[in-house]
Amino acid sequence: MTSFVSVENLSVRFHAAKPVHAVNGVSFDLAEGEVLGLLGESGSGKSVTLRALMRLHPDKVTRYGGAVRVDGQDVLGMAPAALESFRGKTCAMVFQDPILAFDPVYSLGRQITETILRHEPVDQATARARALELLERVQVPSARRRYDAYPHEVSGGMRQRAMIALALACRPKLLLADEPTTALDATVQIQVLLLLRELQKEMGMSVIFVTHDIGVATEISDRLAVMYGGRIVEQGPLAEVMRDPRHPYTRGLLASTVTGGMRGRRLEAIPGMPPDLTLLPPGCAFAPRCGLAGDDCRAAVPPLAATGRRQIACIRAEAPCAPA
Repeated sequence: MTSFVSVENLSVRFHAAKPVHAVNGVSFDLAEGEVLGLLGESGSGKSVTLRALMRLHPDKVTRYGGAVRVDGQDVLGMAPAALESFRGKTCAMVFQDPILAFDPVYSLGRQITETILRHEPVDQATARARALELLERVQVPSARRRYDAYPHEVSGGMRQRAMIALALACRPKLLLADEPTTALDATVQIQVLLLLRELQKEMGMSVIFVTHDIGVATEISDRLAVMYGGRIVEQGPLAEVMRDPRHPYTRGLLASTVTGGMRGRRLEAIPGMPPDLTLLPPGCAFAPRCGLAGDDCRAAVPPLAATGRRQIACIRAEAPCAPA
């Protein structure tokens, strides 16, 4: 299967008083029409990875390494003019908090219309008509009235639907979704997830979906990549990862999730705290929290090695040992 998105050894460093090693050698491929879920705790590097695919981090303090190719285009090597055309047309993003992503002084409809005018050779009337069509397509009620509403005048669920309409305005081939359902209640959350999945299949888009919620990842993903300490520690087909997690961190995530039938049982928790990204340990970043870790785990970073259709960064993945 041809890779539509190819990320090779991506690193992202933020230069401040103490350099932050936010992403450390991330590699993955994404086929056309495929949905990849990026799963992990807060601070694991998921959102930083996602934004790096559009080079959204501030240039003055950010240093990129590795390679990112989307539809044959070298994103990290793009000139500013090419990058402006790439954003919105080839690749678009649904942000976690639309109240911050939308400009508060312009109506929702105007912002969608301006995006269409920026990227496509159409007139104002055509762009407005398409913006209205998009608002209706994402199930915004009374779309004509909502077109003239400002971001603060609608509910969180309506803002998120309008953000999806904005992202889809120019029919992008790749959609990046950065925890778009986190701030929504459970009923609206499932509606947005079903809507995204329906639109993805209808438009044939590739999607990368960032989440820390295993239930959300299960609902929308074809493949799953689990991140920890700025690295991917396990990735593979969703069903295989969920049925048989191999990396100790993946097992810990699944064990610490509330599921049906757990009444009366104590919820397991991963001990310790996520690593300090300004001072990562020399070996496996998860070793200080892992009950299987030995001296060999702490000596060097384990490579992301292929095992069937899976990739796992753990020297204990095939033959777990007793706790060290």
